[in-house]
Amino acid sequence: MRLDKFDLNLLVVLDALLEERNVTKASMRVHIGQSATSGALARLREYFQDELLVPVGRKMMLTPLAESLVEPVRDTLLKARATIARKPNFDPTSAERRFIIYASDYVTTVMLTDSIERIAKLAPKIAIDIRTPSRDIFELFDRGEIDLLVLPEPYMTRIHHIKKMWFEDEQVCIVWTGNTVVGETLSFEEYMAMGHASVRFSDDRSIMFEDWFLPRFGKERKVEVTVDNFGTLPLLVLGTNRIATMHRKHAEFVAKLLPLRIVKTPFNMPPIVEMMCWPKYLDHDPAHQWLRGVLFEQ
Repeated sequence: MRLDKFDLNLLVVLDALLEERNVTKASMRVHIGQSATSGALARLREYFQDELLVPVGRKMMLTPLAESLVEPVRDTLLKARATIARKPNFDPTSAERRFIIYASDYVTTVMLTDSIERIAKLAPKIAIDIRTPSRDIFELFDRGEIDLLVLPEPYMTRIHHIKKMWFEDEQVCIVWTGNTVVGETLSFEEYMAMGHASVRFSDDRSIMFEDWFLPRFGKERKVEVTVDNFGTLPLLVLGTNRIATMHRKHAEFVAKLLPLRIVKTPFNMPPIVEMMCWPKYLDHDPAHQWLRGVLFEQ
């Protein structure tokens, strides 16, 4: 199909080329041969009267015109996909749909599990695919491969789509019920003298909340053991005199299942704000609106 002498089929290839900046990778992404992708690039260069991709050393770089095309081309394709997928009416009792949600295991535990139970009762044919945020999370979101993304507020500055606060939480300390060091209260000196268990994010190797703690107190905690997820963290203090600092909602959840005590932190920390974000082209999709409604009713 052509629009103003432009072959609309080339938009898919153009999007892949602008994203991958490599003919071979772009051909694999759109599932056509490398020669066909090279031919499409030649036609695109002819239409735009621009090289679009130029070799710089061993890499291909986008020309200024190509850079200006990245966002509008992606938005055009995402809107087209949303329009094709949208149904005029949405009946949760019979609708079949799969939603991809990226959220930490902490958010999944304290918020999503109850919602998933409710969805199973209200919409038995709706599938929910929950995944842990990874290094390429923002790239995946921009490509339209994520229906909902839940992240702490500071991380949302990189996303220019629809964002809304979902819930707030605070930090508390947890210790084993047999801990012989911590009583009902905890002083800052005791906190700093103890061994700590903490979450270390695997992508950037930063220890959870250390970037906030160190500049304010000028001291590093004595971190003895780290893990790359929130769910395992409480297990690392069991049978020891270690301490862990974690979200209250999560601490209260695990304290019902494990021999753990919750103790107030010996310092004040601003609340943790978890934001929910979704692509703007899905804002008026009836099925997506229904899903958000279920989650926000938590």
